Amino acid sequence: MKRRHKVSSRDETVLIVQIRRWLGRVSPPPPTGIGDDCAVVRASAKHQLLTVDPVVAGVHFLPETPAATVAAKLLKRNLSDIAAMGGVPRQAVIALAIPTDQPNAWLEAFFRSLGRCARRNGVNIVGGDCSETSGPLVATLTLLGDSPTRPLLRNQARAGDLLYVTGSLGGSILGRHLRFAPRLKEGQWLARRREVHSAMDLSDGLGKDAVALLRPGTRVVIDPRTLPISPAARRHARETSRDPIDCALNDGEDYELLFAAAGRKHARLAQAWRRRFTTRLTCIGRVESHRSRDPAVCFSPPLPPDIEVRGHVHFR
Repeated sequence: MKRRHKVSSRDETVLIVQIRRWLGRVSPPPPTGIGDDCAVVRASAKHQLLTVDPVVAGVHFLPETPAATVAAKLLKRNLSDIAAMGGVPRQAVIALAIPTDQPNAWLEAFFRSLGRCARRNGVNIVGGDCSETSGPLVATLTLLGDSPTRPLLRNQARAGDLLYVTGSLGGSILGRHLRFAPRLKEGQWLARRREVHSAMDLSDGLGKDAVALLRPGTRVVIDPRTLPISPAARRHARETSRDPIDCALNDGEDYELLFAAAGRKHARLAQAWRRRFTTRLTCIGRVESHRSRDPAVCFSPPLPPDIEVRGHVHFR
């Protein structure tokens, strides 16, 4: 590839001008957007939410993954965190570590896609930074949101709650980790429901993540027969001779909402959900008191002996 087609053909000042053009309307002029040392963001009287997630070449996407898909995943990973707390996304900043031989066309496709995804979700890209690197491309996005009602927290599930999950689980390795919809509207709705006590988004796999919802002195009992297993998970299970339940519990990067709500309100919650959303909602278990030596996540009926509940373990 000729040098004029690589990012090294432009200095940082020219690149920033191009980035603002590629982002379009979601990049406001300074001081509320790119162009000053900091973006000036109007303070909010609501609970403010702040999250950050990266995408790393070779970890979160492969070399053949289109730039537009990478950009959308970067923003949607952060949007899913905001959704889990029932929030509304507002502003974002992005930092890129870019190899000097990265094609200009790749960067243009990345930022145009980021702009489209931000526009669809009401997010302004208000700043960031670019640096060269000799390693893989790393894009990190920090997203600011607010909570119109109350932020839904982890570790608040109570004995007597039921456990619910949106959408379907498993099969991320077949591309579902690139094609998902952050459950923003669903999360905002859940935050308005007083019977909902705790919520999170599923990134490392249901089997690993579920414990994060629990208060001390409780455990969750999951019925594996009720798990909403995705068609991709069933296909992957056939291809790898795994149990589909194994895929649903351990594949990770589902980006669905897992939440606990008062069991006595089950019928009313389920009916109200069906009136409001077409998104699938499944009750998969219950929260109960437990003795300290019991496992925090257990299954009834028991899992087949060849299934190990592990999820994705970082740095392993």
